[in-house]
Amino acid sequence: MSNFGIQGVSSFASLAATGLFCACSSTSPVPSPERLQVAAARDALAPFGTLRAAINFGNPILATRDVISGEPQGVSVDLARELGSRLGVPVELILYPAAGKVVDGIKSGAWDIGFFAIDPVRATEIDFTPAYVVIEGAYLVPQDSVITRNEDVDQDGVRVVVGRGSAYDLYLTRELKKAKIVRAATSPAVTEMMLTDQIEVAAGVKQQLQDDAKRLLGLRLLEGRFMVINQAMAVPKGRDAIARAYLSRFVQEMTTTGFVAQALQRHGINGAAVASL
Repeated sequence: MSNFGIQGVSSFASLAATGLFCACSSTSPVPSPERLQVAAARDALAPFGTLRAAINFGNPILATRDVISGEPQGVSVDLARELGSRLGVPVELILYPAAGKVVDGIKSGAWDIGFFAIDPVRATEIDFTPAYVVIEGAYLVPQDSVITRNEDVDQDGVRVVVGRGSAYDLYLTRELKKAKIVRAATSPAVTEMMLTDQIEVAAGVKQQLQDDAKRLLGLRLLEGRFMVINQAMAVPKGRDAIARAYLSRFVQEMTTTGFVAQALQRHGINGAAVASL
């Protein structure tokens, strides 16, 4: 082949390659701001490639075990899995018997997201989203107790059993001036401890105590409530601001679109209301 032929073929190949490069460059998709935000949130919320969600069985409104399979279920489980789906990562459920144990998991870096009652004491270690569920704290007493009102609880000689490290423990530690607080290992254990140790009052999730009163003889729930609990999602202190902002928007969407309400209904939860923004 002549020099002209060789040069012509070479020039044509060069032009073709250039054209192909330009075509590829012009058609390569540019990530949208939304995709970039999701990618940044994924890196911050699931830095190990799996979203590790702390699930607290101490509050039956948030999570329980399926009576047949034993698998975790509840609104917090549904939220964790929905968040993992949106981030495009698998979800690992880190299971705890009580909220206090979940807080202890911060020190070992055991989880990436958690579900907590908003409380100023916990705010020193974790950052909260807006609330997604509002629940009530109530008192349970023996049927023949002289205590008839919530206001009667805080007096000398009265002991109140609460789950160690629970929202009720934190709140009543600040609020009760005369009554003595006794701590059970977990919130679901407070009624049993009240009966076994003949303690005057049990404090906890209203729904849980209502169920205990129906299941066991000789108990009654005091009317009304002693506190309102705002349940939120949370991340350990120090997480990227992008992660906190993304998680807050996620919670807001889950409450306003009906996701949380549907989850509560699906799991048969009657003792909670969707938080209003």
